[in-house]
Amino acid sequence: MQREFRFTVANRIVRIGFLANAALMVFKLLAGHFGRSAAVFADGIESACDFIAIFSTMVALNIGKKPYDSDHPYGHGKAESISAILVSLVIIATGIGVEFQSIKTITGATYQPPKLIAVAVAIMTVISKEWLYRYTVATANTLQSPALQAIAKDHRKDAVTSIATVIGVSSAFLGCALMDPIAAAITGLFILHIGIQTFVSASQELMDAKPSPDLLNEITLMVEEMDGVEHVHEIRARRSGQFFIVDLKLDMDPDMTVKRSHDIACHVKQGIFEKFHNVGDVMIHINPHGEEHEDLIRL
Repeated sequence: MQREFRFTVANRIVRIGFLANAALMVFKLLAGHFGRSAAVFADGIESACDFIAIFSTMVALNIGKKPYDSDHPYGHGKAESISAILVSLVIIATGIGVEFQSIKTITGATYQPPKLIAVAVAIMTVISKEWLYRYTVATANTLQSPALQAIAKDHRKDAVTSIATVIGVSSAFLGCALMDPIAAAITGLFILHIGIQTFVSASQELMDAKPSPDLLNEITLMVEEMDGVEHVHEIRARRSGQFFIVDLKLDMDPDMTVKRSHDIACHVKQGIFEKFHNVGDVMIHINPHGEEHEDLIRL
């Protein structure tokens, strides 16, 4: 998939989520307020935070799609991971706020039965958010975009927590008023869990954590079958936005000319690009096959 097309697709998915969240935010805040539902209103506040979070993701995607330059020789892809961190912090802050307000409502015994409009909007939210999750996660997995994956998790979080909201507000509507603030408290816990999970994942990417072993194994198997490569001595990779930067150490015939080894290295790099569309760059170091050598590293 071409680089520019990848970012065009990602931006379209984010814009759809942005507009959907804006509409849901308005519906839930109004339904929560006029429908007398703490759970639905809390859901609306959470959507307002999502609105801000998705906007930051849109900004990050526009930064991340910029090609490398003299100041950023590895590109601008880390902007997506930074955005995912910001999204996670917004989610965590929202969860704490919702939890605090719910406990305050329960301990103060200030709850009252909600109206039917609150139940209807809660059900609409579950359906809308589950559809948005499925739509977003399919593209996020295809593009391997941390920013889109964070947004997809946020949609799924909304769908799951809204189920608790539906149960709580429906029970309250049928006569058990206490269930509404209890549902809001459960929603707060779900929000906190997703926020922490997203924060840990994005932090690992910023710390250049090892990607999936499957990716490294697939690249290794492919490269070792190529002419002129005796063995993959070492392979490392790190994420930069939607792409991986791969470091390879290849064992080759020690009597091979520099030009021949260079041609093989270029062939290897081109082969990786053709098969793995989420690899943005490959750095190759050549070792003499069958000879002892020391790997120099200071990290």
